[in-house]
Amino acid sequence: MTDGQPTAADTPGRLMAAEIAEQPAVFDRILAESLTDVRGVATRIRDAKPRFVVVAGRGTSDHAALYFKYLVEIVLGLPGGLASPSTTTAYGADPDLRDVLWVAVSQSGGSPDLLESTRAAGRAGALTLAVTNNPQSALAAAAELHLDVRAGLERAVAATKTYTATLLTLWLLVDEWSGRHRLDGPALVDAAEQAVHVAGVTQVAGHYRFVDKLVVTGRGYAYPTAREAALKLMETSYLAAHAFSGADLLHGPLAMVDSDRPVLAVVPHGVAGHAMGAVLERLRDRGADLTVVGDAESAGQVPAIVLPRVAEELSPLIEIIPMQRLAHTMAIARHEDPDAPRGLSKVTRTT
Repeated sequence: MTDGQPTAADTPGRLMAAEIAEQPAVFDRILAESLTDVRGVATRIRDAKPRFVVVAGRGTSDHAALYFKYLVEIVLGLPGGLASPSTTTAYGADPDLRDVLWVAVSQSGGSPDLLESTRAAGRAGALTLAVTNNPQSALAAAAELHLDVRAGLERAVAATKTYTATLLTLWLLVDEWSGRHRLDGPALVDAAEQAVHVAGVTQVAGHYRFVDKLVVTGRGYAYPTAREAALKLMETSYLAAHAFSGADLLHGPLAMVDSDRPVLAVVPHGVAGHAMGAVLERLRDRGADLTVVGDAESAGQVPAIVLPRVAEELSPLIEIIPMQRLAHTMAIARHEDPDAPRGLSKVTRTT
């Protein structure tokens, strides 16, 4: 405060807003500085010839892990699974992990259960890789391999740039591992710049300002986005946001959808977008208060927020940015501070 007047440093949400806006620059930094490290890790993994990939993460990192699982199965043709660290840390299980690549994803590298389960995976025969924003962390030291996502210091509690930096790092790993080399860095950075400024976010936030519950849905590569968007809305605006894959939504949860429970549908172009066609139709039939974030061609209507178009497997890096902005804008409209959600800290310690 200065002479009783608020300063820029006092403005609620200023940190989260700045970190959302920083994401194109973070992408640029990763593309400039990470490729050598990624190639080294990809070479080590190719030499090991894993037959299965297990990915571990918590919260936002779990959604990045889910994205990686899709890449592993679709691009690499390998089976992938999401780990349950508590099977090791709480139940003392000792699975045989020979011929397995274990990937622990943690922005801080400070989660005790990920640390313990990664050490256990190494003892069980797995090749272990930590993907963190902290190369000095205990998790980075515990794994045989490490990739730094190079997001820089993130001060807001709600993760934004560390999430997309992790997604890009994981995509680069798969691209190098597969030998495809499909990187178009300038186009990706340009799409991120567009996403930071895309229209419609303020209008959607105003529409949802007073809701206390909503559903977020998407299919395929968009499903991790739906989950991450729901988490951002929950932790910044304290509403009950439920995330479902479009397929799962039709298997029961659809019964709770009506005009009083809004639905945010993430509908990018490509396979995932087209797969949402039947879901959108059922939602309209139920009279849902439906808002589409995505591609006009796939959605069959003009989305409230139109996404810049990139390759479908890269779309999660772009489509989450307007959703982060939505969470930020809604929190401010509800007189909350998204930089410091009530009762949350930057590092959550689970065992």
